[in-house]
Amino acid sequence: MSDRSIRSERALNIWSSFQRSVNPLARGAAIIAAPDLAFEEIGGLVAAKEEILTYAYAQTSPEVYGRWGTFPPSAMLMIGRRGSGKAMLAEALAARTETAFVRVDVPRIVLDVIHGASKIGELIQGWSAALEEMPPVTVYFDELQYAQAHDLSARHGELPAGPIMDFLFELIDRTLVVPKALVIGATSFPDTLPHAFVSPGRFERVIEVNPIFPEDVIQALQIHASQAEGRAGRTLFERIDWPAIVGTTSEPSIGDWVRMLHGVLRRKARLEAGGDQPEPVTSEDFSREVSRFRQAHTRIHMDGGNYL
Repeated sequence: MSDRSIRSERALNIWSSFQRSVNPLARGAAIIAAPDLAFEEIGGLVAAKEEILTYAYAQTSPEVYGRWGTFPPSAMLMIGRRGSGKAMLAEALAARTETAFVRVDVPRIVLDVIHGASKIGELIQGWSAALEEMPPVTVYFDELQYAQAHDLSARHGELPAGPIMDFLFELIDRTLVVPKALVIGATSFPDTLPHAFVSPGRFERVIEVNPIFPEDVIQALQIHASQAEGRAGRTLFERIDWPAIVGTTSEPSIGDWVRMLHGVLRRKARLEAGGDQPEPVTSEDFSREVSRFRQAHTRIHMDGGNYL
């Protein structure tokens, strides 16, 4: 068993033990013990990738900062609309540094903490103990501006904002003091994010994750189309006029576009399951899916999907 496999297994065991001890309060935190998402699998986002790779050296080559008379940032904050690729960049950082990846769904953990407030101290103590014992780890706090998240926005007035912020800052600060932890935060609502999150010693480096339209969208679609063909072991797409398709609307996020791509493929799978022999995906197939997306947006509010 390789050293990385040993570290990954140890990280998984430690984290699983922690979650069992504070269940259900830690359901909002999940671990990928051995992430393998490469930066090359993420379409576009060149500037954001460069910033994240700079932070990677805090784990892989920390001495290089000293040679330039500086030090790595305490943590990084990514800002950008939902579905822009923030979570993928954080996971790719963990893969590049060969660290375990812990993703904290902040809105989810806030809800769980509200329902189990008497055990907050137990959660924080267990969190610190687990991270101290863990092998090197990347911790990603997703959607720090929890009150604006879709599942919490309607209940914003009911939330005890002060105690929740105290809890989040305690959780973040305890993570930051762990020497072998890389810490990344993210929000889709930077305009309303409390300034305390970006105070010195916390998320002191801000990265804008802003896909370039249409280039980054096209690159992401090409990557995911190639991956789909790799999984299928055959050609699934005819010659697609990606610029013509993507150029019809700039409203969808990259996540939305990727979901549309899979929507087209699932429609083909349904036809085959029904006894047909569908042809490979064409530009017309994709255009019809874009039309369905637009129609759905006239009936229901959707603020971007996850960049898968």
